[in-house]
Amino acid sequence: METSQKTALLIQNLTCASCVGRAEKALNKVKGVISASVNLANETAQVEFTAPATIAALTDALSGAGYPAATKEMTLVIEDMTCASCVGRVERALKAVLGVLDASVNLATETATVRYVDKTITEGEIAQIVTKTGYPAKVKQSNQPRDTDKKAREIEHLRRMVLLAAVLALPVFAIEMGGHFIPGVHAWVRDTIGMQNSYYLQLVLTSIVLFGPGLSFYTKGYPALFKGTPDMNSLVALGTTAAYGFSLVATFAPNLLPADTANVYYEAAAVIVVLILLGRFLEARAKGRTGEAIRKLVGLQAKIARVERGDAVVEVPLAEIVAGDVIHVRPGEKLAVDGDVLSGASYVDESMISGEPVPVEKTTGSQVVGGTVNGTGALVFRATAVGGDTMLAQIIAMVEQAQGAKLPIQGMVDKITAWFVPAVIAVTLLTVIVWMIFGPDPAFSFALVAGVSVLIIACPCAMGLATPTSIMVGTGRAAEMGVLFRKGDALQSLHEATVVAVDKTGTLTEGRPELTDLDVAEGFEADEVLQLVAAVEETSEHPIAEAIVRSAKSKGLELPKIEAFESITGYGVQAVVNGRSVLIGADRLMVREGVDLGVLADVGTALGIKGKTPLYAAIDGQAAAVIAVSDPIKAGTPAAIASLHALGLKVAMITGDNKGTAEAIARELGIDHVVAEVLPEGKVAALETLRGGGKLAFVGDGINDAPALAAADVGIAIGTGTDVAIEAADVVLMSGDLNGVVNAFHISGRTMANIRQNLFWAFGYNTLLIPVAAGALYPIWGVMLSPILAAGAMSLSSVFVLTNALRLRWVQPAANEAVVSRAATQKLQVAAAE
Repeated sequence: METSQKTALLIQNLTCASCVGRAEKALNKVKGVISASVNLANETAQVEFTAPATIAALTDALSGAGYPAATKEMTLVIEDMTCASCVGRVERALKAVLGVLDASVNLATETATVRYVDKTITEGEIAQIVTKTGYPAKVKQSNQPRDTDKKAREIEHLRRMVLLAAVLALPVFAIEMGGHFIPGVHAWVRDTIGMQNSYYLQLVLTSIVLFGPGLSFYTKGYPALFKGTPDMNSLVALGTTAAYGFSLVATFAPNLLPADTANVYYEAAAVIVVLILLGRFLEARAKGRTGEAIRKLVGLQAKIARVERGDAVVEVPLAEIVAGDVIHVRPGEKLAVDGDVLSGASYVDESMISGEPVPVEKTTGSQVVGGTVNGTGALVFRATAVGGDTMLAQIIAMVEQAQGAKLPIQGMVDKITAWFVPAVIAVTLLTVIVWMIFGPDPAFSFALVAGVSVLIIACPCAMGLATPTSIMVGTGRAAEMGVLFRKGDALQSLHEATVVAVDKTGTLTEGRPELTDLDVAEGFEADEVLQLVAAVEETSEHPIAEAIVRSAKSKGLELPKIEAFESITGYGVQAVVNGRSVLIGADRLMVREGVDLGVLADVGTALGIKGKTPLYAAIDGQAAAVIAVSDPIKAGTPAAIASLHALGLKVAMITGDNKGTAEAIARELGIDHVVAEVLPEGKVAALETLRGGGKLAFVGDGINDAPALAAADVGIAIGTGTDVAIEAADVVLMSGDLNGVVNAFHISGRTMANIRQNLFWAFGYNTLLIPVAAGALYPIWGVMLSPILAAGAMSLSSVFVLTNALRLRWVQPAANEAVVSRAATQKLQVAAAE
């Protein structure tokens, strides 16, 4: 009988005895549960279960009943992972842990993201389990930056090991292989030190290489092999051991070997270690560059700030600043933390945060962001967010989270790499057997060379790095362009989207009404009419009135006092300004008061067709002007919509505004589909209609957009929007410009294309070269692949993948037609290939 397991689950939303009953009922329904007891006082469930019940099944049952189990997420920093097989082994170890719901391991960032049920296991215990698997792990603390010094130390250590190994291996290579390049070398060695002594010298030097710089291949590879989970280290260890062991026998007991096969292969073992160490050195350097975006973001943080302490202003380290501190900023200095300006005026360069190149004016009451650079003015501000709560810290956390994500496309890679190394070992054995049976004399030597070459040339590293390195560089470059992928899998989903649905207010438009048109009748001056109308409207809090007053004040017009103000319900207002009677309202007010609108009536009708709200002003009984107020379209919106169309996307607008206004804006911008007059929950239903079997992205900024952002395949939040919208989104644009959406699609397409290139190379390399290494070309051209060349090819394959991913660092914003055209062509080519 299978042993039962017991666990405690911390349950949320328990408020009464009925909740307890429902939670217990849900748990007991899970097949395999022996008993379940829920305690309302401490909000926990004690569950005893056996197979087929699992922790995941228990948490799913509780979630379905409306009482989800409390879960947590943690990040582990893991050492010594070298290939995709290592990733698979760590993931399997984590997922087998009682209480762990999901685990995702990233080779490029050398981290694991683990989601587990609270109270069932501790973070330290999870780290210990990974360490026992053979990969030292420690918990990454929140807001702890990546240890760039550790990576630098690793690179320097590898550099020294490569140099040492190369210096020792060079004489071995020269003695054994020199005769192939320089005639007479073998004769010179034989006549001077003698061939047997040369074997002894090669043995000493090779032994130092293998058990010095190359020792880690054996200390990691053989334990993994004996546990039944071989990795790349195992392949290198087996290959070099075979060459070294055969050479030992040929050196000390040649009579044990078949005739004419007592050759030494010390140079193969030594040079293989040199080349693979060189590959790892180059790989480590390239990996270091993939995290450059994070380092740039961390580098934006100020180290110190000038803070008020008592009656003095003193320099304080960043870590000692607390919310509420008053901070002084001189011209040209970095702002240390987020805050609200108390005094002063300046322009602040926020390009590193928003991607917008134009400095932003900051005066009393303005919000400032840590990491931005002050201009020529001086500012005093109060800190509102410090440490991990600042916008810069949250951006860094978002980018790191996205870089550690695993895309759906990675699933195929994981399935293949799970059996790749065992399959290579099997192919090696088969290769040796075939050469021993069918190979020409000396068959044993041929079998050894072919077997070692197969072991060495197989490269699970390239497969393991193909996806995560592209994600790291792509999401990092996106952050530099003001596009934050909160969820890494949005990279793939966004690339697959065919429809972009956009909220109108605040996304396509500025989000508040502005005076857009002022057409005056003959005999009137525009500024004079605006001054009189604004004076009357200043008493109103209506958004349209506020727009008129803002426009007047922006032109420096002084608003005179008014007399005899009267509100005419349902029609408009009237007042006396500077002794002149001013009447403002809709056309029906003018008709009621007997004012002849003349040509202004036609102008007003035309404005209404464009979706604007026309108002008329009469001064002293004469029609003076028609005024139009509307929520103006953002300057970058038309170009952004055109760019989205150029990418082959359909654009839809979803809004709660009236149909006439929405359709007028759609006509002006060339939007394909309009859904108007919908409530927030109606937006979700509209998305289902627009999706049409494909994937859909939704762009919004307000609280009312949160349900649609969550329901879309990819939710894109405008960074100027609400926190609720940003929290519900998969992608966040740091600026309010819709061109950020184009950039998001552009970087998504480029990154996915880069991933496909890497995967094509990684799989193509192994598919083509493993048969070559096994000797497939020998029957045709008499060519055998040297183990040394196999080691070089294997090392370069990983470097190729990393170098290709690094090309994403130079992706430019899709702000011009040429870039958009290339991206559109690329999207069509990918679609055709699929």
